[in-house]
This record gives sequence, C-alpha cells and structure tokens, in this order.
Amino acid sequence: MELFPPIPLSRWQDSKATVHRFAQVVGKIRLAESVRRNHWWNVPYYLTGRGITTRPMALPDGGGTFCVDFDFVDHRLVVCSSDGRRVSFPLTGQSVASFYRQTLDALAVVGVPVALPHPHPFDLPDAGRPFTEDTEHAAYDPFWVNRYWQVLGQVALVLEEFAARFCGKISPVHHFWHTFDIAVSRFSGRRVDQPPSVDPVTREAYSREVISAGFWFGDDTFPRPAFYSYAAPEPAGLAERPLRPGAAGWVERNGSHLAVLEYDDVRGGEDPRAAVLDFYESVYQSAAGLADWNIGGEASPGGVTDPVAARGAG
Repeated sequence: MELFPPIPLSRWQDSKATVHRFAQVVGKIRLAESVRRNHWWNVPYYLTGRGITTRPMALPDGGGTFCVDFDFVDHRLVVCSSDGRRVSFPLTGQSVASFYRQTLDALAVVGVPVALPHPHPFDLPDAGRPFTEDTEHAAYDPFWVNRYWQVLGQVALVLEEFAARFCGKISPVHHFWHTFDIAVSRFSGRRVDQPPSVDPVTREAYSREVISAGFWFGDDTFPRPAFYSYAAPEPAGLAERPLRPGAAGWVERNGSHLAVLEYDDVRGGEDPRAAVLDFYESVYQSAAGLADWNIGGEASPGGVTDPVAARGAG
C-alpha cells in the first residue's frame, strides 16, 4: 500500500460516524473496567496487526484478564479472556443499538458483567440518545474502514519516530475514542491550575503543561483529514511563529490556535514522512522555546539518551 493513501471524509463519513460510536461503546467499557491513569491514559486504543485493542483488563474474579479487539481485516469485534474463552461477531450489518447489545452479550460469555453508568455517546451531536436506541448509525463500508485502520498505522509510525526524539514525560502514541484522533503528547512537568469551571475530563487531560502532535480524519467543522499540533496552555505569540512546510498554517479553534498541515498537501510530496516530522518539530521548537522548556535536556536524537552510546552511534 502507498504511504498516506487517499481517505477523503466525504467517501466514508457515514461509516466513520458508525465506527466512532462503536469505539465509544467499547471505550466506555475500558473506562469502567481499567485502573485510572494520569491524563486518562488508561482509556485510548492501541494499534494491532489487524485493528485496534483495549489492551488487557482484569476479570471480575481477579485471576485473569480479558480484552476487546476490533478486527478491521475480517471486520469483527473479538472478546477474549486469558482462560481461553473467545467470542466474536461481525461489525458489518450492525446499528449502534445492536452492536451495544451484542458487545455486552459477548462480555457476559467471558464472565464480565457490564453496567455502564452513562451508556450514551460522549461529546457527539446525539449525546442525549442512549446507545440502545441508536438505530440511525448503521453504515459500515469495509473498504473505507480498513483504509482508516491502514492510515492510523502509518501515522502511528511517524508519531513513534517523533516521540523517540524526546526523553521527558511523554504519552504513548494512542487513538482516542473521544475525538477519534491519534496523538502523542510531551509534558514539561509544570502544573497548570485550571479554573473551577473547567470540566473534569479537560482538567485531568491538561493538568500539566503539554505540547501535542497528532492526526484526525476530519469532522463537520474541518471536513478534511489533517496533521495537527498545539500547546496547552498556549504561550503568547505562538500563532505568529512560522511553520514548516510552507503548506502548514495556524487556525483558530475553541479559543486557541491549532497548527494544521492537511493530509492531501503532504501525501503526494517527495518525502511525506519527512514533511510531517518537520511540521511537528517546527511547532514543538516554537512552543517549547516560548514556554522556556528544557529543550536540549529533554532531547534524545534517534531515541538515545546515553552520551556514550550517542557518540558511538555517531
């Protein structure tokens, strides 16, 4: 497959809306059944060789584990436990309502009773409708869903390479079911005091100074796939700093600024990977410099922090 193949939002918008809600169903199960981690790092998905996974969670008896995987090759949801039990069902032909029921039934087979405290979509237009009543979202085009997973995997490798350059506190490269993006975040370690009006999800996500890099597939407000980066809190003057490559630009979003490099402006270039890495690096250097981060001290070129090893590698 070519690097960064086409994935126009218009070709799979309905399928994306369905899969996004499927991901939220299982993501909420992960949230309920996993040990909480700083910045909600316990809840995102991770890429596998066939799709995305919740990673293992504890069975109720405490003696084993279970896992929920989306297989975007055979297009099935797979629920399995460490004692060998395994249940799967097709993702095609499902509404959100039927997917929700079958997921809970599959979990019951492996010994996991689930009672979600709020079984509704999170931060989506139909957030007031329970999953059990959503028969509207049922589109699922296997070709485009597989393409979504292929692009996720390609972008994840670029983000892993970018992550390797930083040895301070950094998130894993993970796929959020909230915003349906994939991202990695670097932290300075400095605490950020949030006003009391900020919601609990945001408070935890941005409790420390952060510079994030990621990719999303487009939405109603920005209907094109794009690489992005931002700093929170945003240092004064950041949106006035130049970006690389020249096709990148700053956009205002939710009261702050987002650096954006559109996917289609990169994919046909001579070296798309290098262009994306240069974009992320240009944002990081500007944001970290303005916020007085320890840029040199947190650098790990090529993933190496040991100075002796670094000299040997050179």
